[in-house]
Amino acid sequence: MQGIFKTVKNPFSDFQPERYHKIEHNAERVMRVKEGVINALVNSYRGIVDKETNNLVWMVEHEHVVKVYEKIVIATQGLVCSASDIEAFCSVIDSAEDMPLRVPGPLGLYLSALINHCPEKKLVLRISDYQRSFHFLGYHLPKTKMLILDGNAGDFTGSAMCGGSLIIHGSGGDWCGAGMLSGELRIHKNAGQMTGEWMHGGVIKVQGIIESIGQNRYGGEIFQNGKTVGLNNPENLP
Repeated sequence: MQGIFKTVKNPFSDFQPERYHKIEHNAERVMRVKEGVINALVNSYRGIVDKETNNLVWMVEHEHVVKVYEKIVIATQGLVCSASDIEAFCSVIDSAEDMPLRVPGPLGLYLSALINHCPEKKLVLRISDYQRSFHFLGYHLPKTKMLILDGNAGDFTGSAMCGGSLIIHGSGGDWCGAGMLSGELRIHKNAGQMTGEWMHGGVIKVQGIIESIGQNRYGGEIFQNGKTVGLNNPENLP
């Protein structure tokens, strides 16, 4: 009888610790890759903001904004990110305790650069999920690109648009569509002061109240509840 039991194979021999190999699930691998992308975005943004926040107040001047945006485009070359990466980056910055990272001007321009060069043509950003406002979203939004903002937008939203479509499911801040060249900006609620200032082309449609319309407009159209408002003054034309 003892000889019989000696020849029986241990049914658990294939499950010894030295033969165990951990299998990395796809979800874990995706999260590891995404974490690397987000860290790259944060480090890239930190490099920009460290150079642009010598003063506590970030002054908004047209030429300075253009230069900062150009620097951001150069700094983000080679950083390929998806819409979900951009949202994850927003969440990280929104919860960051490092004050310079939260300066709204450079942050909005940085996000706009990521959005403009994202492979996806349609992006939805749930800005209502975040504690702070994002300014300059939709800056220089190019043709064929659609950006949907779910929540109230900050100042200078849709400024210098270049043919894209920007939809705000909420209200817009001051200077919406400032310097807009072409494209369409639709605001489902209200717009702030100086809407369409320096506007050269494109269309702004506001379903709610417009606090004030920019006095220096050179083209384009502004509609409030379907009616044309703020017709150009011939004296303002170049």
